[in-house]
Amino acid sequence: MPHNETSPDQTDVVDELFAIARKAQKAFEEGANQARYDRAALAAAWALMQPDRNAELAAMAVETTGLGNVADKITKNHRKTLGLLRDIKGKKTHGVIRELPEKGITEIARPIGVIGAVVPSTNPVATPTNNIVNALKCGNAIILSPSPKGAAACEKLLGYIHDEFDKVGVDRNLVQMVPSPSSKAKTQRLMELADLLVVTGSQNNVHRAYSSGTPAVGVGAGNVTSIIDETADLKQAAEKIAASKTFDNATSCSSENGLVVVDEVYDAFVAELKKAGGRVLDNENAAKLKSALFPDGHLNPQMLAKDIDVIIDTSDVTVENRESCRFLVLPSEGIGLKFPESGEKLSLVVTLYRARDFDHAKQLATQIMDYQGAGHSIGFHSSNDDRARQLGLDLPTCRVIVNQAHCFATGGSFENGLPFSLSMGCGSWGGNSIDSNVNYAHFMNTTRIVRPIQEDMPELDDIFSGYWRDAGK
Repeated sequence: MPHNETSPDQTDVVDELFAIARKAQKAFEEGANQARYDRAALAAAWALMQPDRNAELAAMAVETTGLGNVADKITKNHRKTLGLLRDIKGKKTHGVIRELPEKGITEIARPIGVIGAVVPSTNPVATPTNNIVNALKCGNAIILSPSPKGAAACEKLLGYIHDEFDKVGVDRNLVQMVPSPSSKAKTQRLMELADLLVVTGSQNNVHRAYSSGTPAVGVGAGNVTSIIDETADLKQAAEKIAASKTFDNATSCSSENGLVVVDEVYDAFVAELKKAGGRVLDNENAAKLKSALFPDGHLNPQMLAKDIDVIIDTSDVTVENRESCRFLVLPSEGIGLKFPESGEKLSLVVTLYRARDFDHAKQLATQIMDYQGAGHSIGFHSSNDDRARQLGLDLPTCRVIVNQAHCFATGGSFENGLPFSLSMGCGSWGGNSIDSNVNYAHFMNTTRIVRPIQEDMPELDDIFSGYWRDAGK
């Protein structure tokens, strides 16, 4: 690993890392073929997916960050990486990738160079692995800047990746990380040097990346709302929401934070939610939970991504059948700054809203997203596909996740067509440059050879005839 520093804000080490990465990337690209890129990507993936290492890294991530739980992190590390490998298998990222003879165009994939990746403490193993595999698949080098809490797990991961590289003759310097202790100065320097930034996590980091002068792929804030209408299979909806909400103690930005239920099925759905492990709090206990979760209007870090017993004890709430409780449900009628429960909670707490009907549910969901989470995604439990289309047409969202456990579906699933990712672009609504899941296509440049073709120039009448007919010339 890189040498020790003498100052927390020392940035010359980043310059040194970058020079090493640039040299390694140039050698990686020179005389390359698809097999070389694929082999490096598979080596990095296997470094995590080997079961013993996965278990060790998952345990280390929970121990050092205090976020999530080990069993679910093992599952996340495995499934997210396996899904990514499925997505990139057979994909061409080297040389000629497409011929368009009718346009006279040949498209050639080219590496971007050295990627700078800022990764969050919520997923200190799965997210960097995803970025590393995508970067190598496209012929790049990558330098990670982990969060302080996630640095130890990230460093251990890189050690295993380098071991795998040694087996197949891949240069270790293709994958590096900014050494601890982390600092904003070092991250900022990486942002300035990199050829492309990929930033997940803190919105402050995303904004800094966009203003760094370096091309950046940043993602927006999550705050998922799920609508349950009167046509939904209530039992399945409750079970899917419970599975999603409780996975890895709600560390995912795709975990449900708000449920908007139409009045006609509200009571019946609440009953199903209870069967699935949710506990709807009365006014007194709801006030206790809100006070503990937002002691000064901001999230209590002692409750983030903790086990349900910690949530219950810290907030001193009383719940029925505590032994079968999996998450808490906080009824609310308010949205916005004065109602922090309407925002992202990163905990085993979900806010519950009652809507008069579907149109009212749409209004509430829009208000929630306008407050926080615009562009990210919305869940929808219904048997009415026309309404799903309405949500896609009317709401400020890049994804409408229909009848699925939201945190498993939004970032790609073996049961839907989205690419596997841990970073979801939120479009202009979320202040992002992309509106899709971050995937390998964001890690390469495309060069186009453009040849002359037969002239194809329309007459003005071909373009304006309809307009002239309606408006005159």
